[in-house]
Amino acid sequence: MIEMVIEQRRRSLGGFEVGRVLPFAKRRMVGPFVFFDHMGPLDMPAGTPRSADVRPHPHIGLSTVTYLFSGEIMHRDSVGSQLPVRPGEVNWMTAGRGITHSERFEKARAQGDHLHGIQAWVALPEADEETDPGFSHHEGADLPQWNEQGARGRLIAGKAHGLTAGVRTHSPLFYLHLDMAAGARAEIPADQPERALYIASGSIEIDGQRHDAGQMLVLAPQATWFTAISPATVMLLGGDPVGERYLYWNFVSSSKERLEQAKADWQAGRMKLPDLDHDEYIPLPDEPAPQPNPMS
Repeated sequence: MIEMVIEQRRRSLGGFEVGRVLPFAKRRMVGPFVFFDHMGPLDMPAGTPRSADVRPHPHIGLSTVTYLFSGEIMHRDSVGSQLPVRPGEVNWMTAGRGITHSERFEKARAQGDHLHGIQAWVALPEADEETDPGFSHHEGADLPQWNEQGARGRLIAGKAHGLTAGVRTHSPLFYLHLDMAAGARAEIPADQPERALYIASGSIEIDGQRHDAGQMLVLAPQATWFTAISPATVMLLGGDPVGERYLYWNFVSSSKERLEQAKADWQAGRMKLPDLDHDEYIPLPDEPAPQPNPMS
């Protein structure tokens, strides 16, 4: 019932560490999900320095999905958006042909904060890779919720369990958040060809085996249910594959040549910075050559 277990790897973002899950050497994507970072849990004291912020940087060929269990992040981008994301809300940013944005810990700087959440990237289908960039914020009725037998769920994006989130996506997928009491059982959406679950906290049992926080389980088609051994926070995700993708830094594309163009555009200053956050930026790093995704 489990095809693969992926352990998070600690990665520094400069001001703090995250648990990097996707991409993984032996499993680059799950459906269209090409990137998955677990942020925190992290106590950020009042006076947190600006060096902890994620300065303006570019993206192409993807949508970013920011979702928090606790804390607050201020988002600013090059299409004019300026909006914090808070627990239970969704910031969905579609890069398309190119967007830049920053993520600032302004609440933490002012009064302290406890940060815990997930940032995922969803690769766009080839037909939409050069779509116009855009940003949307979602909360409330846009994100269907349910509470059944000790499992409280929220649909972040896509379709699952007969529900549809208000977030506009470009390919079939599901992405949901479950808070589970010890002993609670949860059903895994079954109508997508690639599926995984990530344990953000606590422990679960599936197919008679225990799995713990920091693990992503890539699921076989037969997987249908799992049980929380202790109180647990679990993310379920999956969808249709979108084909081979190349990654370089924050750029995702089906074309190596397009990645090279994006690198050149950023280095030459041809990508617009956020109007309200343009006094600094992250320079292009020296990274290995992009690698194909053999699992797509």
